[in-house]
Amino acid sequence: MRKSILAAGLACLLTLCLGAAAQQTVETGVGDGGSPHVKSDWSIKGAHITIEYGRPSLKGRTIGKEVATYGQPWRTGADQATTITSDKPLKIGTISLAAGTTYTISTLPNAEGWQLMIGKLSEKGQWGIPYQQDLEIARTPMTVAKRETITEQVTISIIPLSGGATLRIDWGTVSASVPLSVG
Repeated sequence: MRKSILAAGLACLLTLCLGAAAQQTVETGVGDGGSPHVKSDWSIKGAHITIEYGRPSLKGRTIGKEVATYGQPWRTGADQATTITSDKPLKIGTISLAAGTTYTISTLPNAEGWQLMIGKLSEKGQWGIPYQQDLEIARTPMTVAKRETITEQVTISIIPLSGGATLRIDWGTVSASVPLSVG
């Protein structure tokens, strides 16, 4: 019992030191293709950030060839466009986002590296394909690393760091990330 209380206390202290990055993910339904859809909320450095997306499964397919095709814009999820909203201004890589606006998240995967693409949301429930170039606001490079373990379903996370955070997209053995800061 004492060990549990001590562990919980240390976890709370660590969370406070790293900028109070609490995450809550709720499944919101299943898309037409069978992929679950989620809404993930984070509290980071006084900002409430929400990302909503479909989570397709890899099902043995190859990233870059059969899914998330290299050189082609990808909606970075399934079905509707993946979206991000924050009640505070954000900076993701080189892109500044205003508070209170819902933006779309897409990526441009390549063998050499990925780019994060932020766009305007034309309407709630906007479909993720085809990619709507005219709604794109900006792009920023992402750092790509190879994971040792396979992530079967697309997973988007915000990872707290001492000086800010990282927005990370994991799928298969690919992990693409970009710095994120509040303010």
